[in-house]
Amino acid sequence: MYLALLVIFLHCSELYAQERVFTFNMVEIKVQPSVKVKNGAPMSIICHADISKKNDFQLSHNFTIFKDGKLVFMITSDKGEARYGIPVARSSDTGLYECAVEAGGKTKSSKSLHVWVTGLTKPILTAEKKEVLEGEVVKLRCELPEEASPLYFVFRKIKMNSKPNEKHVSESHRNFSTVEFSVEEEDNILHFDCLVRRLVNLELETSEPSNRTLVTVKEPFIKPTLKAKPSSNITEGDRIQLECSTVVARMHDIEIILQKNRTILNSVRDEKLLKYSAVATLEESGEYLCKVEQGRASKTTKLNVVVAELFPKPVLTASAIKLDENKELTLSCSISGFRKANFSILRKNSNGDIWFKNSRNLTMRVHVNDTGSYICKAEVKGIVKESKPVRINVYAPVSKPTLSVVSGLPEVVLGKPLQLICRSVMGTPPITFKFYKGNEIKKTVVNDTYAVFLDENIRRNDKGGYKCDARNDHSSGMKTSNILNITVIVPIRNASLGSNPYGEVEDGSDTAFLCSVKEGSWPIHFKIFKKTDHEVLLFEKSENADRILWRKEAMSRQDTGTYYCIASNRANVDVKSHPITISVVLAAWQKGVIAAFVLIPIAGAIALTLWWFLFKKKTAQRPSMEMSGSALATNLTSEKLTRQNNDGDYYSRSGYIEDGENHMKSTDENKENTRAS
Repeated sequence: MYLALLVIFLHCSELYAQERVFTFNMVEIKVQPSVKVKNGAPMSIICHADISKKNDFQLSHNFTIFKDGKLVFMITSDKGEARYGIPVARSSDTGLYECAVEAGGKTKSSKSLHVWVTGLTKPILTAEKKEVLEGEVVKLRCELPEEASPLYFVFRKIKMNSKPNEKHVSESHRNFSTVEFSVEEEDNILHFDCLVRRLVNLELETSEPSNRTLVTVKEPFIKPTLKAKPSSNITEGDRIQLECSTVVARMHDIEIILQKNRTILNSVRDEKLLKYSAVATLEESGEYLCKVEQGRASKTTKLNVVVAELFPKPVLTASAIKLDENKELTLSCSISGFRKANFSILRKNSNGDIWFKNSRNLTMRVHVNDTGSYICKAEVKGIVKESKPVRINVYAPVSKPTLSVVSGLPEVVLGKPLQLICRSVMGTPPITFKFYKGNEIKKTVVNDTYAVFLDENIRRNDKGGYKCDARNDHSSGMKTSNILNITVIVPIRNASLGSNPYGEVEDGSDTAFLCSVKEGSWPIHFKIFKKTDHEVLLFEKSENADRILWRKEAMSRQDTGTYYCIASNRANVDVKSHPITISVVLAAWQKGVIAAFVLIPIAGAIALTLWWFLFKKKTAQRPSMEMSGSALATNLTSEKLTRQNNDGDYYSRSGYIEDGENHMKSTDENKENTRAS
């Protein structure tokens, strides 16, 4: 029974699920009244779901609305549409909106929609004080309570008949900003306002200006008064007196400063009056500035003072500005149109001017150490004026210059530069040096006591002919050095080594080695080496020649090896030859001795062997009867052989054969005698 009920329940549930079939056709988002809304107006964000159902049944929807990816609204409804209302739209509501709908386990999202709230609300400006003193600051605050950052604030300080002074502040995390404006001299009545800007949709929106705030300014002291006594037009030598004064509300921390060309001449503190006095000179002419400061407040007054010239600057003249030593020099000091003055003549010096004479004129015989700049001074009524300096040069004559090679020796390697130095021991600088190669001027140098010349074009046939001359402004004129001849050293080129005999040398014989070079300046230093595990120097010698011969006596087997030579001269470059190889072999008589002791015994042994072989062969070819012989013959033969061996005599094979025939001849004769009997 229960099983039947369960089957019926499951079947009914399946039928119910089949009846609740639906699908999302579309989810869209829209805004009312439009996508562009004016700041402060109401607007609504509407999310609509278009759904198709198999049957008519109730479906619950979960609506979610996002702005710039952040959740701003959520609601559950059985209707296919949800509304997110904003009663007062602000620029912060500008953004990218989208919505999502979830129903029956299915979710669908809309496309994005950009909504733009145009314009900004009017900012509110407040000032910390409504009344300030000169030198103080005005603190301002500008705020947009209903707007969100980022915002760009512009504060303005407005003065009558002048361009507003602006300050700009960017705020990334708050909807207000504060600034300070300093109150300057001549600021009386000030107005301040602010406005706000914001970048929306790549467009810069600007709010209307805020309320205008009025700030009044009070003076802590009046503008100072600057006076000159007896007047601002005076003459050199008179005493000038300047006075600067002001009226101040309170004396604490007030300061008066007198300046001229940024130089402070005098100052007083906590006083209303400053005085300055000096003897007037032309340098006193110009603009004076009196400044009064208290706290941040500052006021200035300017006064132009003209000082008339009492007398012009003196002029110093010289009988000559270039003189030989021991000549007479006259210096004269004068003032155009003015004669009543105290004159003095001096020479300028870094440690203090050197006084010569209190007079209008000076005559003296000069020496080299009198060279320098001379001035004269004139004094009238305590005013001292100085002339322009006159440069006097006293010259000693140059001595005869010496020309030498910087390296020391009068020689140069071909291809290397030659550096010469011309020196004049005596003579007042500057000295003009000229270098000659032959009769051609190569270089002119102005220096103190010496000059250097570099000749980079050295040729093989250059022998010199160098000279130099020196002169200064002395009337004696030019001095010329002696002529300097230079040796051009040609470097060694292509060293070679040969020998006689070449290649093979008999043991005990002499060998001549010849080391030569293709070119190179004499003397040439030759070295002959034998190459073993290390370099062995066999011979060395310097010669005024391009070759050298060395004889090695009684060569032995130990002299077999590789030989080479090295040549060098004053160019200091070692040139190495190609190596040659020498082999020491046996002499002819040594070969004969070897033949006598080795080859002759070998030849004797070969001959004896051959004899034995021939003897055996001949013995085998004799008749049997002859070979058998009588006992006597045999005995005779045996005895003869035995005697030969015992005597130790050497017989040749022919001798032996000859003896056998005689023996054979004696036997036949005995037989014939027997038959006759």
